[in-house]
Amino acid sequence: MRFHLARANPVAKQMEGRVALASFAGADAYISPDWYGSDDQVPTWNYVTAQARGLVTRLSQDDLAAQLDDLSAEHEARLLPKRPWTRAKMSPGLFDGMLKAIAGFEMTVESLIATRKLGQNKGASDLDGAIAALRESGRADMADLMDGTR
Repeated sequence: MRFHLARANPVAKQMEGRVALASFAGADAYISPDWYGSDDQVPTWNYVTAQARGLVTRLSQDDLAAQLDDLSAEHEARLLPKRPWTRAKMSPGLFDGMLKAIAGFEMTVESLIATRKLGQNKGASDLDGAIAALRESGRADMADLMDGTR
């Protein structure tokens, strides 16, 4: 897993050679008790998360530049048909100067733990109500995750 931080960030100065923990938040949604068909329910929050743990090493400047090129290319592709931005559009030397302000790292993931809470032990009819309400409120992402747990 590759990432970068501002070089001035105190964490960046302590990263290399250490084991770190990275947390990832996935889809999440408030679940109203009114969505269930059963009485005497309480609100809850459904979510999907993951944690990666591993040893961190510093990237070379060339690898950091490649990481940034790859990252911007991935996001620029989502904006098509707009002509993608690349660092070639920058004034000569400006990218290299800005590159000095960040530090790139790579984590060798040694463990990955995923957690999900998508139904809180509810019966089929209660789940159906929550899934339908999520779809109706524009949260098909969470509804699909909940529906997939059956």
